[in-house]
Amino acid sequence: MSERFVIVDLETTGNTPTQGARIIQIGAVKVEGRKIIDRFNTFVDPACEIPPFIAELTGITAAEVKGAPAFAEVAPQLLAFMDGCAFVAHNVPFDQGFLTAQLDMEGYHWLPQVSFDTVEMSRVLFPSQDSYKLSELSGFLALNHTRPHQADSDALITAELFLSLVHKLESLPLATLQQLDKVTLRLSSDWSQLIRPVIKKKMNIHAALAETQYDMFGQLVLKRHEEKSEKQPSLSQPSFTDTMTTAFTHATDHVEDRPGQRLMMERVYKALSSEAYLLLEAGTGTGKTLGYLLPSVHVAKKTGKPVVVSTYTVALQEQLLQEDIPLLCALVDFPVEAAILKGRHHYLDVKKFERSLAYCEEDSYDVLLTKAQILVWLLETANGDRTELNLSSGGENYWLTVQSDYGDASDPRCFYQRAQMHATEADIIIVNHALLMIDTIREVPALPSVSHVIVDEAHHFADVARDHLGTSLRYVSYAFAWQRLARLLEEASGLSLQLQAQLTHMSVIQEDVDDLFRMLRAFVMETEDGRTGNTGRRSCSYAPTVQVGAMWQAIFVCAERIYTHGLKLIKVVDSVLTSLQEAQCTPATYAKIRATNEATKAVYRHTQALNTLLLTAEEGYVYWIEAEPKGAKNATYLYRKPMDVSDCLADQFFARKRSVVLTSATLTVNDSFSYYVDQLGLADFGVETLQILSPFAYETQTKLLIPSDVPDVRGKNDTLFVDDIAIKIWRIAEETNRKVLVLFTSYDMLRKVYYNVRNLNETRCLPLIGQGVTNGSPARLLKIFKHETSGILFGTNSFWEGMDLRQAGACHLVIVRLPFASPDEPFVRAQIEQAKSRGKDPFKTISLPQAVIRFKQGFGRLIRSTADNGAVFVFDRRIVTTKYGATFIQSLPSVPVLEGKLEALLEMICNEGEE
Repeated sequence: MSERFVIVDLETTGNTPTQGARIIQIGAVKVEGRKIIDRFNTFVDPACEIPPFIAELTGITAAEVKGAPAFAEVAPQLLAFMDGCAFVAHNVPFDQGFLTAQLDMEGYHWLPQVSFDTVEMSRVLFPSQDSYKLSELSGFLALNHTRPHQADSDALITAELFLSLVHKLESLPLATLQQLDKVTLRLSSDWSQLIRPVIKKKMNIHAALAETQYDMFGQLVLKRHEEKSEKQPSLSQPSFTDTMTTAFTHATDHVEDRPGQRLMMERVYKALSSEAYLLLEAGTGTGKTLGYLLPSVHVAKKTGKPVVVSTYTVALQEQLLQEDIPLLCALVDFPVEAAILKGRHHYLDVKKFERSLAYCEEDSYDVLLTKAQILVWLLETANGDRTELNLSSGGENYWLTVQSDYGDASDPRCFYQRAQMHATEADIIIVNHALLMIDTIREVPALPSVSHVIVDEAHHFADVARDHLGTSLRYVSYAFAWQRLARLLEEASGLSLQLQAQLTHMSVIQEDVDDLFRMLRAFVMETEDGRTGNTGRRSCSYAPTVQVGAMWQAIFVCAERIYTHGLKLIKVVDSVLTSLQEAQCTPATYAKIRATNEATKAVYRHTQALNTLLLTAEEGYVYWIEAEPKGAKNATYLYRKPMDVSDCLADQFFARKRSVVLTSATLTVNDSFSYYVDQLGLADFGVETLQILSPFAYETQTKLLIPSDVPDVRGKNDTLFVDDIAIKIWRIAEETNRKVLVLFTSYDMLRKVYYNVRNLNETRCLPLIGQGVTNGSPARLLKIFKHETSGILFGTNSFWEGMDLRQAGACHLVIVRLPFASPDEPFVRAQIEQAKSRGKDPFKTISLPQAVIRFKQGFGRLIRSTADNGAVFVFDRRIVTTKYGATFIQSLPSVPVLEGKLEALLEMICNEGEE
């Protein structure tokens, strides 16, 4: 291959040349000998209009391309510039495909023999990056990207990115390169053209001998694991008062001496030391995290036993370890050891991964890409934690086949065992609620024996308990499990005639699985009880063993057939594999047996879930089905959840701990903790309660504004409400010149309002970011929002809590509807019916408390520091027109509440801003 590369970027009027899209700018950079040697840049007259959004995105106007050469004039020069070079682009399918099509129109038949896609290369060589957009990668590599979305600038940055990728590739150890050469053969880029010369060079100079910073595991290369020195006991333990005094003496700009935080520290320490149970609501700004970490580490040092800190999400676990623990370490005069422990499925099983590399011939593109990513990632990861990887959806499915399970964990290179060992040596073990519940209900605990627990974000604890005491099954996972077992059985069929005989049965079962989930979806779509919830899925409840009707009878018979025949097949396969494993066999055969055995266990777990969900019934559980109305004919999900988890939590969790502190910014309704005392089963534990108010001056920092000219949200004319609030949201952003976060309770309404506001935004002067409309995760959308100088962010679900608007700049908050859970959701319906059957008012005991807690969470998004200020607009007039509306307002901090027409409210807050 030539050592010459041409890096090309195109700006175009659209995506499809056959539909009239044309090139408006070409940027090309030539690289030779790992250096940029030449450039080719030109505007192109497209002989058609440039759409406004393209002009906005690129900054290229009709005036700039007027008088530029036509593509017919540019084509010969460009072809000459690219001659003899490998083709490189950031998203080759687009640039190469578009260029090929437009050259064809001019009579040129061009197709590069060798090409490299820097998106694909970045995914492999930078496997932990959050995003593979050119702007994000240039920031990661500190490249000066001056004019994004202009071809000359993008081509230059892509060239520099390509050189960085080549340099990274050349730095990889020999064994990794040899494995990469195998798995990248069927990827889009011509990887072998880059890899093989490097392999040859490294073999000639015996480079492998010098690669001492790595460990070897079979044919894999791993980052060298440095054993931690043994935990040293503290020579002397200061009093807790002295620990607090030292902490505030060392305080920096990030830590303030706040009365509420001191009180929290004292009460948490008292609860942990006296083996008490404590429910503690700490208002926003209290400094809650340090408020429980400082007493926890002191108790851990004093007792010599770790304290477990549990939070809601994996992201919050990482935040605790990466941000809060280092801050704690800087405040105390003794060493602090902290460790994260996650569910076993988060960790890579290196043995499984190595075995999977022997099977590449039938792998999909996504699986091959993921294997390549993991090969590079193993050189960098100390934890083997899946959350470090940026995987595609196909990669997520592949991960299921190589994640750690309940197999042998005796190898010290086992990432899960390593994490457990680290946890046993720590003062603070950071887990999430899911793992805490798994540890509670499993016979073999995942955590070391601990008696003191802090539960942060405790308002989610009962819901997580319901999830993990319940059962779920979706078509995609179950079908994938059977497909994987079928493939492995086919590969292993040469080892045994009995295995070969199971393939026919396997095919029949797979057809039954497809038929079952198609019937389940049809049942949901056709039943009169089906409802469409806020997620857009249609759902209906069912009673597994007493449901009637011809369709349900067919479902029951099909599920019974799958369960019976599936267990027989699993039993035969398991027996054959056991006998084969006991016989003498080659390493390759042993690898096939182990892989098939793991797949069999996965099918068994899914099949038992099917039995639990469709063939048996248990009192106290609610069962329901969800289906995607616009999805595949078998896009169906089955769920089972316990109605009440209070007894289980009381008996299996709280009764087994000496002290538990549960804390959150939202644990009270109307200043009462009774809702969560009942939900969590704490009534018999003499639980103490403490409410610490926020230190923020809400009276001056914010106002609760309720427009009087908003249509009734409960009205029959949904279009009227959507049209009206779209205009009002636009006016808030336009008139106040501030960013606006809008919180919805349904994706459907969010989308409708988003597109209405976009129509008002004709000049595209205001950036609009919509969850589920704009590409990206909620965290990614929030990051974009923070970097904008103005704009509107439309969010639902995850944006009601956990999303910190700090550093987002001046903002206003709009709450579209009071966040009552939809009565159309099966679990909510079941809760309501249960409350009625017990003689309780379901609205007062279920619906209202849940909505108030969520409303408080949404309100808390706005004021996150003493410097923040802004208004909270509520478009749901029930907050002032109903008796229960007062409960929402009374549950908030003391804040001015103003009602009036929107324009009057806007005039008032704008005039205040001028003052």
